[in-house]
Amino acid sequence: MTEKLHAGVRHAPDPQMLAKTEVLVEALPYLQRYAGKTFVVKYGGHAMGDPELARDFAEDIVLLKAVGIRPVVVHGGGPQIGAMLKRLGHESRFVDGLRVTDAATAEVAEMVLGAINKELVRWIGEAGGRAVGLSGKDAGLITAEKVQRSTRDPGSAIEQVVDLGFVGEPAKVDRQVLDVLTGADFVPVVAPIGVGADGHTYNINADTCAGAVAAALDAARLFLLTDVPGVLAKDGSLLTDLTPAQVADLVADGTISGGMIPKLETCVQAVEGGVDAAVILDGRVPHAMLLEIFTRRGAGTLVRRQA
Repeated sequence: MTEKLHAGVRHAPDPQMLAKTEVLVEALPYLQRYAGKTFVVKYGGHAMGDPELARDFAEDIVLLKAVGIRPVVVHGGGPQIGAMLKRLGHESRFVDGLRVTDAATAEVAEMVLGAINKELVRWIGEAGGRAVGLSGKDAGLITAEKVQRSTRDPGSAIEQVVDLGFVGEPAKVDRQVLDVLTGADFVPVVAPIGVGADGHTYNINADTCAGAVAAALDAARLFLLTDVPGVLAKDGSLLTDLTPAQVADLVADGTISGGMIPKLETCVQAVEGGVDAAVILDGRVPHAMLLEIFTRRGAGTLVRRQA
């Protein structure tokens, strides 16, 4: 009887429901633009240690898959590797942000990254997706080569070669296994480990690994989720749109410095390698990736070939 009394009566729209509808309308052109495209997402930083943020991340990946985007996840594990080495009484040493990796450290790193990999697969599964964990060693995905670094002695100005041990960088990415998985509706979750031509296992920086995977897949977007909002100007404002030339200028004048330099180098290499655009985002912000993709304002620093 109540339903009949209210039949035909028009109520003012609920403001919250109206706001949600406006969000969907704003997202529509982006949903259409990216359907069928590949996104490579590097998941790392201290956000990995927060279960709530991990759930948010997994839900975002499942949502991307549900709207027709092909996400590929590459994860890091630096803090977790460092914590395990400390528990084992092994002191970590870094050169240019890369951990010097002897045989024992390489073994620990592969073990920790394997555990993180399966945890991410579980999170995505619990969010309703289907993920498959693998490393660069599987199906010849990543062929690595040893990283070479040198330091300059401040007193003599003589350059000395530093042996980083089993630290590598991608020499080749064979996309076949990733194409098979994404084509079968799975989300690949990749640990940044590769095998060299010498048969040794090499630990690879996760940003560098993600950039190489994105270029190999001709991805529409590379996302580097980290612990900062993006590239900040000297006045503290967020720089939202950059080109490789502008990145070079910002490095030269000191606006971009420290650990942000290799991240921007990865972004530049990715877009010059065929990726449409690369984005640095704060992984500690819930659903930052969705804000970046599906809203006009965005949420991080985007690097593309042309302004």
